Amino acid sequence: MTILAAGHYGFDNVALGDQIVTAALTLTPAMIDAFADLTGDRFEIHLSDAAAQRHGFGARVAHGLLVLSLIDGLKNQCAAQFRAIASLGWEWSFRASVLCNDTIQAILTVVEKRPTSRPDRGILRLEGIAVNQQAQVVQRGHNLLMIYR
Repeated sequence: MTILAAGHYGFDNVALGDQIVTAALTLTPAMIDAFADLTGDRFEIHLSDAAAQRHGFGARVAHGLLVLSLIDGLKNQCAAQFRAIASLGWEWSFRASVLCNDTIQAILTVVEKRPTSRPDRGILRLEGIAVNQQAQVVQRGHNLLMIYR
């Protein structure tokens, strides 16, 4: 596995097994509140430590889709980036809770490459693993990403 150095990578510049490792990010109460306000998902475990504890969690739980969105954002802020055109979909699972003030980071690995009918584009299948500050896998799955050649 090769961790890609800083730069912008097209389809022809990446190989199976190449990886991008994102920066780490800590989920704050303000992030969770803003996501709840934006989406309308105000389920109580996201908004209150006491409610989360009543449901068996140690603290407020970040929305799974918030964490996925942040992972995608971290990918797009890396020093090493794919020359992306569009995300074509996600197959993703939430493996463990991400609590308020947890820190997440993702590792994205190229596991499949396929050309498209257009000679200037290709599609990558990226395997993503998101971990918390204790290196516990909290989310994982795949993203199809159309990129320039």
